[in-house]
Amino acid sequence: MATQMTNVWDSNVPVEKSSYLQDEDIEFYNIDNFSHDKSKLTMLDLFCGAGGFSVGCSWAGFESVFGVDHLEPAMKTWVRNHPHAIGCLGDIAKVDPKEIKTMLVQKGIDHINLITGGVPCQGFSIANRKHNDNDERNYLFLEYMKFVQVFEPDYIILENVSGMRSTAGGKFENDIKAYMDSLGYEATVMLVNAADYGVPQVRQRLLFVGVRRNMNLNIPYVFPVGKYKGHYRTVEDAIGDLPSLGNNESSSTYDDGELCEYQKLMRGYGPIKEIPVSNVLFNHVAPNHPEETIKKIDETVPGKPMYSKFKQRIRLRLDSPSPTQLAGGIRPQFQFGHPNQPRGLTIRERARIQSFPDSYVFEGGIVQERVQTGNAVPPLLIYNIATPIAEDIIKKGGLQSV
Repeated sequence: MATQMTNVWDSNVPVEKSSYLQDEDIEFYNIDNFSHDKSKLTMLDLFCGAGGFSVGCSWAGFESVFGVDHLEPAMKTWVRNHPHAIGCLGDIAKVDPKEIKTMLVQKGIDHINLITGGVPCQGFSIANRKHNDNDERNYLFLEYMKFVQVFEPDYIILENVSGMRSTAGGKFENDIKAYMDSLGYEATVMLVNAADYGVPQVRQRLLFVGVRRNMNLNIPYVFPVGKYKGHYRTVEDAIGDLPSLGNNESSSTYDDGELCEYQKLMRGYGPIKEIPVSNVLFNHVAPNHPEETIKKIDETVPGKPMYSKFKQRIRLRLDSPSPTQLAGGIRPQFQFGHPNQPRGLTIRERARIQSFPDSYVFEGGIVQERVQTGNAVPPLLIYNIATPIAEDIIKKGGLQSV
């Protein structure tokens, strides 16, 4: 009797889940090591992933006091880089925001200024070949709203892919705005391109910024204009200073040479003083490709697809920004070929394209680190969005943590 094959692209077939997801138990990190810089504004980082929101907001004057995610490697990355904040590994739907508030009050945090959320976007993403308007992941923003209702922060930011705008005829965008309104927030929504804000990657994201009414804050929030629109940073700007690598080679030291503005920023020598100087090169390990893959990359013209069936898997060009970097599913292969070396990108190169500074260390191995760097919101984009928010809160006397 012939075995019936399952069509994995059928939208009615449940989505395969990563074995790294922890959705049964809840585990906390850093409770005993918790501390907070009282000169910083406070924030919660929901669906934190590797920490793009926490990083970008920290440059603007915020400090994450709590982060939650259910992907174990991402939480290990977040906790390593935020050793004094409480990390929570588990399904956010099983985390009681009232208990988290009690926990933070006991730690001396009496007010949260900002809640951010990079709500999982697979259900909306154009890269998802199993579009289903009823995908359970499309409704996770409701868990975000539970925290907003309990903590009542001054500002809220929610981020998702551009596909949310068209999914179900715009239902989800309208629902989120309506929820924000019902909780007392004036919402501004904008489709932004990270490249406009100095990120060397064309990456469009839908951002919701809500301002709490009756708090003497500036309403409505106005998105800052990206000053790099029309003259984007390039792949050369992003990774041109990093050491060359052969197949499966690695380097933990920098080459000498002149640095461009962006490279200085990523190494901690730029105008954002909150970025630590990095003297050690982390996560710069080349993939271990078979010979046929090396040959395939080497024969591909920069800017062109490496595989005829996968047009989005291109060899990057040095003189252009990167296309949108993807997470690549639960077992991602390399997505982009290096412009002038016959290999896929290292995690540090992917991190540079996302605007994570070199001091930020990723955990979990190259496959799971690809997931993390592909899922993350670019910190430099968020820094630009969060800076006027921080200025508004401080101007209105909102630095309330004791």
